[in-house]
Amino acid sequence: MTQTENKQPQALEGITVLDLTRVVAGPYAGSILGDFGARVIKIEVPGRGDDARGYGPYRNGESVYYANLNHNKQGITLNLKTEEGKAIFRRLVSKADVVIENYRPGVMDKLGLGYEELKKINPRLIYGAVSGFGSYGPYAMRPGYDIISQGMGGLMSVTGAEGGEPTRSGNAMGDILGGMNLVMGVLLALEARHRTGVGQRVDVSLVDSVVASLENAYVRYFESGKLPVRMGNAYASIAPYDTYHAKDGYVIIACGNQKLYEKFCNEVVEMPWMITDERFLTVPLRVKNNKAQKAEVEKWTMQHTVDEVVDIVLGKGIPAGPIYDVKQITENEHIAGAREMFIEVDHPVIGSMKVNGNPIKLMDMMPRVNMPAPTLGQHNREIMGELLGMSEQEISALEEKQVI
Repeated sequence: MTQTENKQPQALEGITVLDLTRVVAGPYAGSILGDFGARVIKIEVPGRGDDARGYGPYRNGESVYYANLNHNKQGITLNLKTEEGKAIFRRLVSKADVVIENYRPGVMDKLGLGYEELKKINPRLIYGAVSGFGSYGPYAMRPGYDIISQGMGGLMSVTGAEGGEPTRSGNAMGDILGGMNLVMGVLLALEARHRTGVGQRVDVSLVDSVVASLENAYVRYFESGKLPVRMGNAYASIAPYDTYHAKDGYVIIACGNQKLYEKFCNEVVEMPWMITDERFLTVPLRVKNNKAQKAEVEKWTMQHTVDEVVDIVLGKGIPAGPIYDVKQITENEHIAGAREMFIEVDHPVIGSMKVNGNPIKLMDMMPRVNMPAPTLGQHNREIMGELLGMSEQEISALEEKQVI
């Protein structure tokens, strides 16, 4: 799939989003909304733009990092510290359905553009904000980045080698989770508006998002009083459910229930004694004695390549898989091919490039890339003229005064 001129209807057509976000969490949310047909207008600071425009890699002087997170958006510049800039923004709000922002709580209020003021202009407005710690609570005014959310949300405490250092996830997991939750919140508020006729404020915290993602870590602590620890690739609730050494690398085997476990012992590794061994009789016992069992399983996996292990284990109906690197994923027939998780777009400066696809598939209204990320201020004239009815002379005057 490539950038498309497909005119089939999309789920969010007719919804206009004003995107004031920067870097990852908010821009990711805006692009998801754009992938499903919302008109997303990215509003950036004149002359500088989103901080992510300064992040590499670059091609032809343009940030590919930025372009990946901001496709399916029109782009304008607007100085919200000027009275004229604020006036233009208020006019845009009167025509919008959604505003999303990821400033520190209170910044928009200081500008006179917080939700309480904007809803006077447009009572139907959905105002979505994502920040490090949310808009209320003792830590609300703290600055927050992804790594802070991973640390304070507990993810780093349970990630890493056994006995090793707290480890950050290899991606901006807090930001991505926060962006997804912002999308869910906005969609829920839009659905609520169908019934109430009015909008509301959506408040998402990166730390909250990470805390929620740890699922059973907290339940285990509440029940046992013991802190979850770093376990490498093992899982605290199920075993065998881990990575195992093969001849040429590592392979994943996941026996998620007793039936699969017994089948694995009998038909794959041919070690039926592991079913009745007192150390491995139940799931909790297998978790407790995972190291001992892993050593036994690896006596078998080390005799085979990764591909052989996967084929044999899957052949018995037991979940297994290789550990792909990025290159393998981008060439994979299922992920990159059938599931279209990388989409080719034609950017006006960068040229042909690939951006991340959308993991959400509405089978009758698939996500699609309708346009690449905007260059800084690319759509100033289009938005100011078409949406606000400004003349060329008025737009030029705003440029001279650095309002846009």
